[in-house]
Amino acid sequence: MSEPVAEIEVEIQNEEGLHLRPAVQFVDLASRFRSAITVSHGSVQADAKSVMEMTLLAAACGSRLKIRAVGPDAHEAIAALGELVAKNFHSAPQSADARKKG
Repeated sequence: MSEPVAEIEVEIQNEEGLHLRPAVQFVDLASRFRSAITVSHGSVQADAKSVMEMTLLAAACGSRLKIRAVGPDAHEAIAALGELVAKNFHSAPQSADARKKG
């Protein structure tokens, strides 16, 4: 019997891309699931449970990532990870003044 497979494509909307803080959030969430989860950015693929591999994706703002899960909770994992990205890693939007100050 084959294991459930789920896949989603998301777009990174964080202005600074998938840097360390969002990568850690992503890995923390992915690690809660039993499924094997991979993330692809172009030809580069990463284990979603490895911070090092996730940061090596070098996903800038606007990058489209494919998230794939294989395992007993694949659909739940994809839903949770897709929501995390859609909510911009729970970042508070910066005001125009804060962006100017850098």
